[in-house]
Amino acid sequence: MGHHFVGIPELTGVPRVAVVVDVMRAFTVAAWAFSRGAERIVLASTVGEALALKESRPGWLALKDGAPAPGFDEVNSPGRLRSRDVTGRTLVQKTTAGTVGALAVADAPLVLCASFVVAGPTARFLQAHGREPVTFVVTGEEGRAEEDLACAEYIGQRAAGTAVEAAPYLHRARTSRAAAELAGGLRGGSHPDDVALCLELDRFPFAMVARREESLTVLRPVTVPGARPSPS
Repeated sequence: MGHHFVGIPELTGVPRVAVVVDVMRAFTVAAWAFSRGAERIVLASTVGEALALKESRPGWLALKDGAPAPGFDEVNSPGRLRSRDVTGRTLVQKTTAGTVGALAVADAPLVLCASFVVAGPTARFLQAHGREPVTFVVTGEEGRAEEDLACAEYIGQRAAGTAVEAAPYLHRARTSRAAAELAGGLRGGSHPDDVALCLELDRFPFAMVARREESLTVLRPVTVPGARPSPS
């Protein structure tokens, strides 16, 4: 299985298989939302679109990066979202990196969104899908975010069937610029537990697949056979 790693600005054409990685925090938050009962997550391209979608669909919730803002129900923080029951709800998510990366490859035949909390199931899903080349979209810092690159490389190794030790990859994420900014309270809407929650390897037993549904790009969880959640 061949794969390569690109930042959002480096994307050219439409890949056959894309794995969009945002560890801190978009696709850790998405996984937590599904674990708290969300039915689906609609990925929005702008804050205005997110609010418009929420306002036109009764019962939908919206979340975004940064501090709490009028019209938004949540912020992009796993520490804040983990205690909220969103059973059966549709969430609209807009972030500065993860949702942008997913929308950039939304026309690919297969798009997975990933972070460490679903790394193992994502790798298993890729193995079951076949051995097509995989494009890993490293969303943070224009493709240079160490936490996203570490997660992408880890998933790539596992998908290839390589025996790989997780600790070095998690260490790279733990000592990344994004982790330091979150730990230091430099990113709006953060929670003291966000970094630790973003580094919980294989916390959830599902992969997350983004597909076009009418005019929307929708993320849904897909149970992966053999994947088990890590102990809480």
